Amino acid sequence: MKSKIIWTLTLMEELERIPEIYLKHIESTAGLFEIRIQQGSDIFRIFCFFDEGQLIILANGFQKKTQKTPKKEIEKALKIKQDYENEK
Repeated sequence: MKSKIIWTLTLMEELERIPEIYLKHIESTAGLFEIRIQQGSDIFRIFCFFDEGQLIILANGFQKKTQKTPKKEIEKALKIKQDYENEK
């Protein structure tokens, strides 16, 4: 799984336009995205956001076990994003 995560992050670095299968905007959030990683039946998500267009800030990650993204994970990512913006 580690190598798949690294591969996905490298892909994001190299491509100008990232397919939605790997990076998707989270609806009803201010600029929060999820990096989507799947290997076999294992599914992982890493929340992230952009700073000044090109810099991707990774917030938090988790193993997805249900169809819906857990609300507490979204709230945690939004708090990390808010803290980051406040520190800037």
